[in-house]
Amino acid sequence: MIEPTQNPELWEFLGSLREGELLSGTVAAIEPFGVFVALDEGPPHPCFPGVGFLMLPELSWQRFDDASEVVQVGERVICEFLQFDTYNGEARLSLRATQPDPLQAFAERVDAGHKLTGRIALRLPFALVVEIADGVEGIVHVSELAPDRPDPETDFTVGEEITVLVAGVDRQRRAVKLSQK
Repeated sequence: MIEPTQNPELWEFLGSLREGELLSGTVAAIEPFGVFVALDEGPPHPCFPGVGFLMLPELSWQRFDDASEVVQVGERVICEFLQFDTYNGEARLSLRATQPDPLQAFAERVDAGHKLTGRIALRLPFALVVEIADGVEGIVHVSELAPDRPDPETDFTVGEEITVLVAGVDRQRRAVKLSQK
């Protein structure tokens, strides 16, 4: 933990930031747990490669396996400030918040009952996660699978294309319910 008294300039800078503010910087390091960003404004961080930090879910609306699929060290980025992490003394950032949410656009054009073809992105014991549009995934619960293929873990493969019906879209929770029935 970094104490405010250890680096008052850093604390003053971080305390001056406001939620939603756009900050620019350079990707300083990519780690398995997130991405450090050296911000253009403000002091350097005493311990980390950058004062800004992007948690993995805040990188993109798209599914990815490695952060380097989204950003590269040395790349310039503009991110939205989310919050001041007082434990680590860093600015929590979001890159995806600067991009349109594909689920909202999807919800504008697709209603319940709409038939789609999607690609299985993930198999779970209780459901399938299906990519139904670029950056949009939905869930087919085991109770909504076709009767002739009731087990998501053995009857389906990742990457397989399947036909589904949109059962509902919850914009606020960013959830799409799908069915094969």
